Amino acid sequence: MTSNLRRFVLITAITALALTGCTGTLGDPVNTGTTKIALLLPESKTARYENFDRPYFEAKLKTLGDYEVLYSNADQDAAKQQTQAEAALVSGVDVLVLDPVDSAASASIVSSANSQGIPVIAYDRFIEGGELAYYISFDNEEIGRLQGEALVAKLDDDGATGGILMLNGSPTDANATGFKDGAHSQIDASGYSVLAEFDTPDWSPDKAQEWIAGQITQYEGQFTAVYAANDGTAGGAIAALKAANVSPFPLVSGQDAELSAIQRIVAGDQYLTIYKAMREQAELAAVITDKLARGEEVTSEFTYRDTPATLLTGVVVTVDNIMQTVVKDGIYTVDEICTPAYATACTEAGIE
Repeated sequence: MTSNLRRFVLITAITALALTGCTGTLGDPVNTGTTKIALLLPESKTARYENFDRPYFEAKLKTLGDYEVLYSNADQDAAKQQTQAEAALVSGVDVLVLDPVDSAASASIVSSANSQGIPVIAYDRFIEGGELAYYISFDNEEIGRLQGEALVAKLDDDGATGGILMLNGSPTDANATGFKDGAHSQIDASGYSVLAEFDTPDWSPDKAQEWIAGQITQYEGQFTAVYAANDGTAGGAIAALKAANVSPFPLVSGQDAELSAIQRIVAGDQYLTIYKAMREQAELAAVITDKLARGEEVTSEFTYRDTPATLLTGVVVTVDNIMQTVVKDGIYTVDEICTPAYATACTEAGIE
């Protein structure tokens, strides 16, 4: 078992303990009477929100009581999310679970909820301003460190030369700064220079593709890797690299363990992604939501900027440990990964 995988298992165990501490035993009474909960997620370009976060949250909450989840997705539009939040507050929700499009602008949503006595859980992204009841996310700087560390280690193993292009996350996402800082901590200490970097607006794959296309022209033959902060931007980068027939093909990182990214890893187009404990994150959010809806106090031994918090970490996934991570945990089946287009590559990788 690798050190990263051991770290992931440890964090999962800690989270399980946190869940036990919040909910008690299965025999405890659950909330009675329909209670409205608002779940506001930021966008759908990143597959995790619709495929994992929402269904895991709703399924867990359903086991805890009679809840009605008022779900909205903002499609990366901060103004739209503001309107969705206002509608949820008017509808009489008891708890607001908010993953903000714009971490700073969403402070007004928190303030409005505070004025009505409605607790707010910052989900996945921290919100600057207002009083939060809880913050549930990942150790973003650690995630970036894992990405940078794995990328540099592979370049060293390959005896690579050249620089790195950095595709960072959205400038309106507070998490993106942590990813970037963590990645820089490893890349800056290596022998690989950062030739150029770009904060990708809205985490847009199209904008990532456009930027990389320009860098290919400017730095032809000079870069050996592309640090992409998530799988969406990685997909955009890879599209640009393939369109330009770049050879040798550089290493490309990612994050979120999207199915398309796992398939790109199998095919050899993407080197790594980060598998994060999205089920644990979403289910813990549901547990905290349940406690807040009951009017119970929620505390944590760990705080983030004076807010009770839980921060999870993740594990680096390469072609060597797909079976031990996303397949073992039931995120994807072998059949889902190994469609006909990837069947041969899966066999060669031992994914069967």
